[in-house]
Amino acid sequence: MPVGSAQMSLFEHLGELRRRLTVVIAALLVATIALYLVSNSLILFLIQPIARYISESGSIDDLNSLKESLIILDPFGGFALKFQVAFVFGLLVSSPVTIWQLLAFFLPALNPNERKWVIPTFFVAVFLFIAGMAFCYLVILDPAFEWMIGQTTDFARVIAEAPKYINTILLFEVGFGVAFELPIVVFYLTIFNIIPYQKLRSSWRVVYIVLMTVCALVTPDANPITMLLMFAAMLVLYEGSLLISRIVISRRLAKEKQLSAVDRP
Repeated sequence: MPVGSAQMSLFEHLGELRRRLTVVIAALLVATIALYLVSNSLILFLIQPIARYISESGSIDDLNSLKESLIILDPFGGFALKFQVAFVFGLLVSSPVTIWQLLAFFLPALNPNERKWVIPTFFVAVFLFIAGMAFCYLVILDPAFEWMIGQTTDFARVIAEAPKYINTILLFEVGFGVAFELPIVVFYLTIFNIIPYQKLRSSWRVVYIVLMTVCALVTPDANPITMLLMFAAMLVLYEGSLLISRIVISRRLAKEKQLSAVDRP
């Protein structure tokens, strides 16, 4: 995809931004419309990790069993829910386009040495977003709903209202997808020396508290198990990004030292 010149006026930058936003919106719109046509199957897919909490048989294998397990009280609720599911999956499908357009907009402002990070960042950002949603789907949803429903079953019967259940799942999925972008943020904060590596390393207690707070805000339930699982995942991502940053910075310093030794008379 083309990347604009760095020598642009303010209005040219605004025009460039508008063009890239148009591409993002068009990609999202096309993906949403296409996915709306298969939204029933997407809802069936979303509900699988928590099927045992909403079905008497403990499983939901097809649309007929799905209809027997979920209810909708609003006559317009079905359309709204199917559109919302298609929109969120559209965000996922069109995320490569969105991330690339964002990176390409800022690319002209970078020097040649910084531009070499753009393509790796693009692929890593897409991978991390998908990995976050997959982690949530495979690891988080089951214990999260087990805890939430367990707070009710000892005194009341839980009836699975489709919009509330699906919306909760989508909140979890998007929250984890965004949270898993943490390594990119940490990496560039240290590489560009916005926050020195040593500062982050020495302030680990403060960082851990901030991460725990973020986990509490991102998870839509008050489940301590969910928050701890997310905190553990973010801690691994944070420490991993610091390790990669340290390796890159060490290599950069070694190269600069070698060049200065060569230039020295």
